[in-house]
Amino acid sequence: MDDGRLASVATRRRVDRRQVGRANLARILKAAERVFAETGFEGASMAEIAAQAKLPKANLHYYFGTKETLYRAVLNDILSVWLAPMAAIRPEADPARAIAAYVAAKIEASRTRPLASRVFANEVLHGAAQIERFLARDLRALVAEKAEVLDGWIAAGRMAPLDSKHFFFLVWALTQHYADFAVQVRLVLDKKRLERKDWDHIAAEVTRMVLRVAGLADSQVHEVSSIHVGKGA
Repeated sequence: MDDGRLASVATRRRVDRRQVGRANLARILKAAERVFAETGFEGASMAEIAAQAKLPKANLHYYFGTKETLYRAVLNDILSVWLAPMAAIRPEADPARAIAAYVAAKIEASRTRPLASRVFANEVLHGAAQIERFLARDLRALVAEKAEVLDGWIAAGRMAPLDSKHFFFLVWALTQHYADFAVQVRLVLDKKRLERKDWDHIAAEVTRMVLRVAGLADSQVHEVSSIHVGKGA
């Protein structure tokens, strides 16, 4: 085999190893999210996470080293998914559309990753030891930045006067409720499981409520929520 073919084979092998590595990481994070949601950090074990991921426990230690490192990786993954939609809240954006898109994205996160929300809620309820620095520094700065955008809209008469930081607390409470209290929601609504049409209704109603609090028209609710909710099964 000539040098060119040898190099090509070596490159394919490196690509294959990277693909396997990414797949293993995704399986581990998904399994860890489930186990941490069900048992909390203290109750979780690397052995149980490995069993859920259908991988040898040695793989978990290879990629993450310790349970604490894996737990922080799960939390970081959750936060990256949750915070990305806040990018739509910009001074030049239309307030109703930007807020509706943000709420719809948060509802979609509750629909597709309810366990992630429960991991985060459990961490905060137990003192947020693993993410205290993030909450006090990074999240505080991000909320302050986005609250300043809302305050600018308020000053320009583009939305109703309100406390912008508490407005975000309201949005988080409304949207994450459907993940953290899923059993209560299903039982009160007398449903064995929430179907896509139920999530469409939730997204539309919660978005409408939030926009009304902000003194904004809700004519775009159906348009925006239907874009974000219901992607996939």
